[in-house]
Amino acid sequence: MQVLVIGGTGPTGPHLVNGLIEAGCTVTILHTGAHEVDTIPASVEHIHTNPFDVQAVEEALGGRTFDLVYAMYGRLRDLARFFEGRCGRMLAVGGVPVYRGFALPQQNRPAGMLVPVRETADRAVDDANVKVARIVQTEDTFFSHHPNGTLFRYPLIYGPGQINPREWLIVRRILDGRRRIVVADGGLTLRSAGYGPNVSHALVLAAGNPDAAAGKAYNVGDELTLTARQTIELIAEALDCEMEIVNLPAELATPARPFLSAETTLHKFTGVDAIRHDLGYRDPVPAPEAIRRTARYLAANPVERGSVTEMRLQDPFDYEAEDRLIEAYRTLLGGVGPVAAAYDPDFRDRYAPGSDDWRLVPAKS
Repeated sequence: MQVLVIGGTGPTGPHLVNGLIEAGCTVTILHTGAHEVDTIPASVEHIHTNPFDVQAVEEALGGRTFDLVYAMYGRLRDLARFFEGRCGRMLAVGGVPVYRGFALPQQNRPAGMLVPVRETADRAVDDANVKVARIVQTEDTFFSHHPNGTLFRYPLIYGPGQINPREWLIVRRILDGRRRIVVADGGLTLRSAGYGPNVSHALVLAAGNPDAAAGKAYNVGDELTLTARQTIELIAEALDCEMEIVNLPAELATPARPFLSAETTLHKFTGVDAIRHDLGYRDPVPAPEAIRRTARYLAANPVERGSVTEMRLQDPFDYEAEDRLIEAYRTLLGGVGPVAAAYDPDFRDRYAPGSDDWRLVPAKS
């Protein structure tokens, strides 16, 4: 198959290009040329133009057609119209913010998103957030021009090449010698994420399953979703570091918000059952190992302090302020602890070692 990949140099693109080549496809990538990567073979044709300018794309491609087009970058609404009739199938990348409540959890009743969010969940139609509303409109435009197309809703993407490397928030602390970190509500928040090579594998599988994938929008991401605390623990483990994890209630745990990318601890968990069923997807790299690899990569290739990339993460790395908050909270706990201890129902999990729930069973006569 002749395949055009628009973009192709981000955290998932090179893995997609190489996966398609391994599947026997001839791949061309169309991108600005501003970010070349050495993991794409020299045999791949590069077309350098502005993917956000359809006229520029038309001039660069001329009358060429393709069996498959992957739109991973650029203005999808315009590209979808342009490639109608110019390709056999079009596959495109969107995002999970399309779901109702992702950007504004209070929209849902009860507040937040149910777990898991499947592809049949309500989208944020007529959302007051302009960015979210455009995502919904773009999906509709895409399928109106490519009814047999496939759309992939990306979650948080991590791994080499990610422009917002969430894991850096922990890695930098470790590199700075910081040995404690604040989590909110026990660090139990679930947020779906996808390791770059894993997500690209799902996109490759769709090329080989045209009938199953036709006309569908899929959630993509890792099969396993780790809590915020588990992710932090794995990063520390990968860098041979012991971190003291300090739990605060969400309304007080302001230092935890950048890592959650949210002001609440409500879950944002999008299930990937559909790609498992339709495409036979399985994680090439299990999520715990993917987190470890990402941590080691960032430690070896640190983000520049104070750079635009770091500033986008919105973490001040103010360790003195974090320590003041921790100490103030622990002082408060000193007064609250005895009150909580006075109301102890002596509850024990019935299956926990030492459980005495056998006493609740009436004696046999």
